[in-house]
Amino acid sequence: MKYWIPASVAALAATELTLRTFGFGTPVLSQTDTETGYRFQPNQKINRFGKNIEYNQYSQRSEPITPEKPQRKIRILMTGDSVLNGGNPTDQSNIITELFENKLTKSNHPAEVLNASAGSWGIGNQQGYLRKFGTFNSNAVILQIGTHDLLQPTSTGEKIGKSPNAPTQAPLLGLQEAVTRYALPKVTKILKLNSPPAEIPQLKQTNQQFQQNIESLKAIINQIRKQNIPVFVLFTPNREDLLPTFQTPEYKTQFIQLLNSLQVPVIDTHTAWEKLPTTTVKTYFRDGVHLSVTGNQAAANLLYEKLCVEKELVVCSDVESTTDRNRLIQKATTASNSSYH
Repeated sequence: MKYWIPASVAALAATELTLRTFGFGTPVLSQTDTETGYRFQPNQKINRFGKNIEYNQYSQRSEPITPEKPQRKIRILMTGDSVLNGGNPTDQSNIITELFENKLTKSNHPAEVLNASAGSWGIGNQQGYLRKFGTFNSNAVILQIGTHDLLQPTSTGEKIGKSPNAPTQAPLLGLQEAVTRYALPKVTKILKLNSPPAEIPQLKQTNQQFQQNIESLKAIINQIRKQNIPVFVLFTPNREDLLPTFQTPEYKTQFIQLLNSLQVPVIDTHTAWEKLPTTTVKTYFRDGVHLSVTGNQAAANLLYEKLCVEKELVVCSDVESTTDRNRLIQKATTASNSSYH
């Protein structure tokens, strides 16, 4: 008996240490917000399950930024839901905004692409974020809107601090989080002790909800355009919209028609990926909604193609012209200097 207690304590300590090594006990923290409903707490930088996760002073999944846009850099603000955010399974370097930023920078378009997003954010939540924080002197704003967002109500902060999936403070022990956040829900689901609520609230009147979301979208577009900033929409599909066969989601046609009438360019991954082999599209999703790293890269590539290669974003052309002009000046200077030798 006298050996049992020390051995148990040692076993618990070893378990705790192992769990801490994997990131248990240091979850990403959230907070309620009157404008956004909820958002991630600012200034977080952790490694969880082998993935780097960082949130800056504005609750963006991005590195810290200055209020003013850096000189000679394109600044693009993207807002969205968990597809844009990437969540815990996605390393910071592999989220859409980071991959898009790298693509721009490597193509002589030095850039800063900001990621304002959170799981289950609807269009109304994006509106709240832009109302609270503004557009950060960006050269462009891109709204990531997915199939499920068309009918997604504006999410509230009701579960923040109450659900183990949305903590406001770190648990005392990693073991505590492993049990309450992961083990117990799985056991409860297996035993069917209760029915956990869906991530997206159930809808009673889909048409009414769609119209509400459209009004929020119009308000966002008006706010951004008042600042003479171009606005774009990145449309992302659910897996079932492409696999096993292509199908058009409910309300997408009306949504695209509205954007066309408002002259808002759409980067439509749903339509673009329709042309690809099924075997390729399968690699783009990690589940029914969220993209894999491969899918994130494909979305980033399409953003670059539409905005810079096809020159939908004027500032891309401006930077390109400046770069070309500098090269010509350098070439002329070199040639002039050579003529004196």
